Amino acid sequence: MKEVSGKQAIEYRNYRRARDRALARLSQLYADDYKRLLLEERENDEQEGKKWVGVADSSRITITTRSRESAIPAVAGRTDYESPDDSYDGGEA
Repeated sequence: MKEVSGKQAIEYRNYRRARDRALARLSQLYADDYKRLLLEERENDEQEGKKWVGVADSSRITITTRSRESAIPAVAGRTDYESPDDSYDGGEA
């Protein structure tokens, strides 16, 4: 079952890649038609209340990162774990 779903995922990925390349080529060959259709789709989406976010838009997405040490709460008095300085080499002791 996993083999079949993995094969389907690969086929779908390859289909999307080919489709995206074809769309890019069509947008270059028929630039005016592509821009017109894209504008129509954007207007339709805006009428339905769907927002388009692009590079030129003033809205910003904030991405925050955390270190592993700040994500895991410290437990006072606990010594049964490795310190951040210890390394694991994958071998037996």
